[in-house]
Amino acid sequence: MLLCLMAMAARAGVKVNTVASPNGKVVVTVTTNGEQLLWQVSSADTEVLQPSAIQAVVDGRPVISGNGSVSRKQLVKSAFKTPVYRQQEVADNYGLLVMTFGGGTTVEFRAYDDGAAYRIGIGNQKATRVDGETVQLRFPGDYKAFVPYVNDLRNGERYTFSFESYYDEQRLSQMYPDSLAITPLCVCLPDGQKAVVMDCGVEDYPGMMLKKGSEPNSLVAEFAPCVLEQRPNGLNIIPTKRASYIAQISGRRMLPWRAVVISQDDAQLLTCDMAMRLAPEQRLADTSWIRPGKVAWDWWNNTNVWGVDFQSGMNTATYKFYIDFAQKNHLEYIIIDEGWSGRESLIDNLNPAIDLKELVLYGNSRGVGIILWSSWRNMVGNDTQDGREAMERYMQHYAQMGIKGFKVDFFDRDDQHCIGSAYRMAEVAARHHLLLDYHGLKPMGVQRAWPNVVNFEGVKGLENSKWEPRKGDGPLHDQPRYDVTIPYLRMLCGQLDYTPGAMDNATRDNFFGNNNHPMSQGTRAHQVAMYVVFDAPLQMLADSPTKYMREQQTTDFISQIPTTFDESVPLCGQMGEYVAIARRKGNTWYVGAMTNWTSRTLKLDLSFLGTGNHEAQVFADGVNAFSSKEAMDYQLSRTTLNATEGLTVKLAPGGGWAAIIR
Repeated sequence: MLLCLMAMAARAGVKVNTVASPNGKVVVTVTTNGEQLLWQVSSADTEVLQPSAIQAVVDGRPVISGNGSVSRKQLVKSAFKTPVYRQQEVADNYGLLVMTFGGGTTVEFRAYDDGAAYRIGIGNQKATRVDGETVQLRFPGDYKAFVPYVNDLRNGERYTFSFESYYDEQRLSQMYPDSLAITPLCVCLPDGQKAVVMDCGVEDYPGMMLKKGSEPNSLVAEFAPCVLEQRPNGLNIIPTKRASYIAQISGRRMLPWRAVVISQDDAQLLTCDMAMRLAPEQRLADTSWIRPGKVAWDWWNNTNVWGVDFQSGMNTATYKFYIDFAQKNHLEYIIIDEGWSGRESLIDNLNPAIDLKELVLYGNSRGVGIILWSSWRNMVGNDTQDGREAMERYMQHYAQMGIKGFKVDFFDRDDQHCIGSAYRMAEVAARHHLLLDYHGLKPMGVQRAWPNVVNFEGVKGLENSKWEPRKGDGPLHDQPRYDVTIPYLRMLCGQLDYTPGAMDNATRDNFFGNNNHPMSQGTRAHQVAMYVVFDAPLQMLADSPTKYMREQQTTDFISQIPTTFDESVPLCGQMGEYVAIARRKGNTWYVGAMTNWTSRTLKLDLSFLGTGNHEAQVFADGVNAFSSKEAMDYQLSRTTLNATEGLTVKLAPGGGWAAIIR
């Protein structure tokens, strides 16, 4: 059929080229007719994308015209090391097709065994502007989708948003035509297959948002225009005037990747490396100083400790208590969150109740590093340009003091200016050996280029439980369902700072928001399993040290789980329903499983363990968690496992399960 179509196309003046993945199952078909460039994607017998338009307009003119020519076509087999990731090495094998058009424009297509991607190369060597980019995704049917809509706009500005969204589960035809969605966005194909749309390798260019297309069952991209004027607004920097174009570029360069990840089984998404493969190559030669780890965090628990002889709060005595807790429980860091610095500066008008120099010395004596919070606004010094001078000043000052990194918050944008700032900040921080945790921003590729960027928020994490309202007989949002959706979607683009670890856990009936004594939806074991399931090289212990000390068994279990791994193996799962994954560090395996509000029994394949018997420490839902009486009920036990026997795991409503296997 394909040969017949190609013959017909040739007679009609249409050119058709194809490229296949290494296993031959994923095929990208590229069609040109002199006026349009279209790509379509199939996987085995499934049509994933129908012919969909590709174009960019630069300086008022489309860069793709004519039929072009094939300048390169080959199978590529490669791999690269990853210093801060869920595995040590990433394989990068794909079928490659590069087409060249007039003016030096190129379009590069890749066909992977688990998806397909393309990017446009701009051939103009002069400074220029990108007026717009056409990204069209036409699906064969009116399929169900998991759509993370943009919401909670900052100061009403259309493109200023925290990248935190629950998922609307609706058909493509039901999407709201006036609303933007962020990526990754999932479209459910027939027979349980999935197509996940995302952008990758975004640098000095805006991130891609999606909206309902004008053609049936289609999505199209929208990009935040360049910022011409902006002003401080609370913790944010809000654009007040935007240009008619989306990017200014200089010289020949490649635009970001537009990718579709394809899975036959949802569990395949848990360890898909598409985002890392398509990210900019690592630019940091020496990564030996980068130290991932776990963090005692103050904000979620409102610096609320008790049974002490001082008044808890943002003061030196409280943070010494956090440091002591971190040392005793083998945590690498504490974070001092919002409130330590001045409103307009990170050096002047600091909180007089906090002696940073004393805390650094105290932490050093106990092997515990300190990470400081900052707004993006303050870190760039309210600079409307690149902010490099302010970043350099602050980072040099605190690195010399002995601070180990910054949690930079309230980016809440991904226009070209903001993305460029995130890369510049990573470079400056690396020069001063500082870790970075970006909030109000989702991963876009900087984490491979600069692996000192160890975490991103861009997720509806545990913080939302502090203000979650009730509706009817339960909480407004179904957090456990979200918890078993994001490993397949949000985690695809990179690590996430969900900030788990609630020690007060509630059934659906008993949950309510509480600022000073917050709780989680779901069981204690559900929270513990997150330390295995969620990718987070800088992983928080969000609750109060006092509560962790009260629940020392749980704390001891969590403290054993590393934050980066040598190998990850998906076990089973279904998006929005449940998840199970195994990860290896050295000779020890860590297994985590979670479910939504539905209790279920899972049969886990233990073949990853290898031959012989293995001793396991297991953290599971307790009997009263199954009766929906007490979500904090858990059972800690030891058992012997054998790879040939498999393992049956029972999960309570909103439950979880975790094991450390040696």
